[in-house]
Amino acid sequence: MKPAPIAVALDTDDLATAVRWTRQVAPCVSTVKVGLELYLKYGREVVTRVREAGGQRVFLDLKLHDIPATVEKAARAVADLAPAYLTVHASGGTAMVKAAVAAAPETKITAVTVLTSLGEADLDAIGLAGPSQDAVRRLAALAVGAGARALVCSPREVARVRAEVGPDIDLITPGVRPAGAAADDQTRISTPAEALAAGADLLVIGRPITRDSDPGRAAAEIAARLRAER
Repeated sequence: MKPAPIAVALDTDDLATAVRWTRQVAPCVSTVKVGLELYLKYGREVVTRVREAGGQRVFLDLKLHDIPATVEKAARAVADLAPAYLTVHASGGTAMVKAAVAAAPETKITAVTVLTSLGEADLDAIGLAGPSQDAVRRLAALAVGAGARALVCSPREVARVRAEVGPDIDLITPGVRPAGAAADDQTRISTPAEALAAGADLLVIGRPITRDSDPGRAAAEIAARLRAER
């Protein structure tokens, strides 16, 4: 059976836990996501270990954001790990995104538009012209123009971003919660089925799976529900 288009967020500071989660969910999901917490603690080892546990497609979510020369060196430093996706912040600008693309040509450089934890008031406070859908659309167009091959946006903006960038860019949506699950620190959220129907290619799901007493079962149930609803 084809794995579901889900990236399970391995949000933990313990490598053994990340490896266990990967082993449990790998049979039914396409991707595992390694974020800052794990990578800063364990470095390159974490990518090797989760691959050994069955997570063949790794989403390296480092959200690089610095001057172009620094981002180029950082992207080059992880390029040989061959992550499927490597995130940078679109707000770093055209030159920065281009630098990451040049440094890791075999990886899909993935531009984060507006974090799903931010609401309209937050955008106003940091000086990013809204509303959020317009801000996301502008940043998406900038990043794709600079060579990004994937974008991170909330489920609520997927349809508008797809219309902006066309069919060939992978759209990745965090802020995905099964019906009835807690929102936690996410603001712009939707269910997995809603996100896919809007045009998402990959759903990032963390706590609804990893907080379950049986993450493998939780992932399998979400994957089965997606197949039934599509």
